[in-house]
Amino acid sequence: MQTVETLNEGLKRAYTLKITAKDIDSRVDAEVKRVAPQIRMPGFRPGKVPTNLVRKMHGEALTQDALNTTIQEGVQKLIADHKLRPAMQPSVSLEGEFAPGSDAEVKVELEVLPDVPTPSIDGLKLERLIVPVSDEAVDAQIMQIAGQQKSWEDAKASYKAKQGDQVTMDFVGKVDGVAFDGGTGEGMAIEIGSGRLIPGFEDQIVGVKAGDEKQIEVNFPEDYGVDTLAGKPATFDLKITAVKVSGEVKVDEDLAKNLGLESLDQLRGILRGQMENETGGLTRTYMKRKLLDQLAAGHDFPVPPSMVEAEFQQIWAQLQHEAGHEEDPEAAKADLEKEVGDYRAIAERRVRLGLLLSEIGQANGVEVTQAEMNRLIAQAAQQYRPEDQQRFFQYIQQEPMAAAQLRAPLYEDKVVDFLFSTAEISEREVTREELEAAIESEEGAVPHVHGPDCNHDHDHDHKPAKKAKAKKADEPAAEPAAEDVKPAKKAKAKAEDAPVEEAEAPAKKAPAKKAAKADDAEAEAPKKKAPAKKKAD
Repeated sequence: MQTVETLNEGLKRAYTLKITAKDIDSRVDAEVKRVAPQIRMPGFRPGKVPTNLVRKMHGEALTQDALNTTIQEGVQKLIADHKLRPAMQPSVSLEGEFAPGSDAEVKVELEVLPDVPTPSIDGLKLERLIVPVSDEAVDAQIMQIAGQQKSWEDAKASYKAKQGDQVTMDFVGKVDGVAFDGGTGEGMAIEIGSGRLIPGFEDQIVGVKAGDEKQIEVNFPEDYGVDTLAGKPATFDLKITAVKVSGEVKVDEDLAKNLGLESLDQLRGILRGQMENETGGLTRTYMKRKLLDQLAAGHDFPVPPSMVEAEFQQIWAQLQHEAGHEEDPEAAKADLEKEVGDYRAIAERRVRLGLLLSEIGQANGVEVTQAEMNRLIAQAAQQYRPEDQQRFFQYIQQEPMAAAQLRAPLYEDKVVDFLFSTAEISEREVTREELEAAIESEEGAVPHVHGPDCNHDHDHDHKPAKKAKAKKADEPAAEPAAEDVKPAKKAKAKAEDAPVEEAEAPAKKAPAKKAAKADDAEAEAPKKKAPAKKKAD
């Protein structure tokens, strides 16, 4: 096989591979001899079909297979011989039409990874913003939990419902005088002031008594989950079947025991640990962004345009998707077009930082151990049904890129932890609100790391790009223990739920104000108002 370099410009390379007909024919001959014993043909004993007949019957397919195999091997040899590090999958094309018995010419085009200058990691200075967890904050969480454990007692027949009371009702919802699907129910109990129902509903049942019948008027929100109801005015015919008042809320040992714990002190300790984990995650987010800003400011080198384009397309697709859910999708998309240059710069920064972190990790022996990898695979397998988990394990073993995709986020974290260990870090106590405000004021971008075990021929190890304009609301990655004692947070009802009621999410604590997650690929972007409602990624 002959190899000729036709382009060497910056990070771009191009080659022509000439595969002779003799090479292809010899490979076909070898394949014919290998499969001949397996071929069956009338008039011949098994395994005794002449090779010339085998070639006549299957020669075209065998020739195509031989050509494909030879091309693949040729490209791999080209990469090895020239010590190339492809940034993305090389483009391989056959020049002209290939005819059996003739030579084949193959064009190979690719971009290579740049020679990253030795990263400068000396003199890194970071500030760790610490949020002390006060006894008062823990007590507030306990009161919230106690409130969820409240008991209810029937009120007197003449009692009028107030905020905080529980009202049980039958209801029929109508739009334009016609009952709509999912708008009829019986025995729905709601605590007035809980915010579970659509805006304006709960306010209008203040003052009702058991046995009352009442019609109320409401408007479904514009972003309601059922398209046929979103933004529509509606009426609800109500029949109040019961009004209940809550018993005294007690914070005592029995509260802890009802949650499956041994003591109130144990409950306090669990809640304190949860709060410390949450604020610790926010602290890490802030430090990580400051670290990346320092690295970005101290390093500048060319990056492969194909990697930048792939990164940009992921960012852009996400932004376009989110703009499509704005109140005025066309206007939102038009605004995005004005900022396309900013987002291309974001993509370039991400790629450069990713390559830089990879270089730092390799130079300093950062690696993901097999034990850590096994834990990652086991965790990922939990999202599948038990009968499918073995297939998932096999898939990870057979597909290096799938394994790299799992490995990449942990590798990135370990590189960042290494850099934290080398940096000069000062500490300062702040409130949670101050920490969240500091994060919101940052415009840092978390890159996609191309680790030493990442195959740069593909981009499957890239984490999906998150929205670059607004910080993503999410919880810190660390999951605290004893989730069953966390106060429940609310999630918007799905379309198939009763249209007037909001569904409760699994018991999991919601931060008072969420901030961007450290490990998501958040990008720098012009400030812009976030949509009023955004679905969690």
